[in-house]
Amino acid sequence: QVRLVESGGGLGQPGGSLRLSCAASGTIISINDMGWDRQAPGKQRELVASITSGGITNYADSVKGRFTISRDTAKNTVYLQMNSLIPEDTAVYICNADIRWHWVMPTKDYWGQGTQVTVSS
Repeated sequence: QVRLVESGGGLGQPGGSLRLSCAASGTIISINDMGWDRQAPGKQRELVASITSGGITNYADSVKGRFTISRDTAKNTVYLQMNSLIPEDTAVYICNADIRWHWVMPTKDYWGQGTQVTVSS
């Protein structure tokens, strides 16, 4: 059994910062890609950022230069540092991870429950 648990959401002010964390626990041999999606009301779910096991990052155009994704391999944790927040960043942020949970079986994608981020003055 593998779980992803997010933390760090909440209310942020325009121009302010928030930091999200997502810790994976359970039967984990290794983790490949990790990332964050977001779902805003009335909008399609979108990829915000991802990071490979080798540290290669990818960002949505809308967050480039403002958000930074990082990971701590020893802690099976991925972070999303969000700076220069704007109201359009308001969404539920959901972390995901491609996890090797068995030496023989294929890896699986796991998702967290999501954490609400609201940007408002």
